[in-house]
Amino acid sequence: MVFKLYGYPLSSPVKLVATLCFEKNVHFEFVSLDLLKGENKSAEHLARNPWGKVPVIDDDGFILYESRAIVRYIAEKYSAQGPQLIPTDVQKRALLEQAISNEAFNWDKLVDPILFETIYKKYLGGETDPVKLEQLTNSLGKNLDVFEKILSKQKYIAGDELTIADFYFLPGGSSLAIGGVTMIQDRPNLKRWFNEISSRPSWQKAQTALQA
Repeated sequence: MVFKLYGYPLSSPVKLVATLCFEKNVHFEFVSLDLLKGENKSAEHLARNPWGKVPVIDDDGFILYESRAIVRYIAEKYSAQGPQLIPTDVQKRALLEQAISNEAFNWDKLVDPILFETIYKKYLGGETDPVKLEQLTNSLGKNLDVFEKILSKQKYIAGDELTIADFYFLPGGSSLAIGGVTMIQDRPNLKRWFNEISSRPSWQKAQTALQA
């Protein structure tokens, strides 16, 4: 069986998928695509992902794209390997789904445009809009206050057990710091939680392993 991960070595979502592979002891072959050269828009890659994005996996002929879907797939298919990241208890599973929704609508929805203003806009030759950035960070700050309250009562984002939901925060949280937005570190429970998950050997390994 061959498990292939297609992606750009510096992409945080690609690193997220690699992190899950390391967590679950899934051996994979990394196929690097140079986004700057448009290799993700080749006919070959568009056959794997019609949106022309990364990451994409090929698990012995099964093609899947979108990092969140891939993470869930790896956690479920290889549940017997590494830590159990998806609860089997129905109530704990419901709390996981709740946490995943919180990440999508109360975190990622604001983090993505902040990263566009602080990082990606510069690559496109634009300038950060300070007014828009302030509006976005103010909104994110209010949401972070809620996450801070949640994490004051439990160890992880979906309860007291590590789940895939925690990993979903890694790409955006790490990129915020690169863009100079350090709001996580201003809240003690968020800081404790994020420092723990971002210090996991799997995530640390993913920072350099794809560039080897």
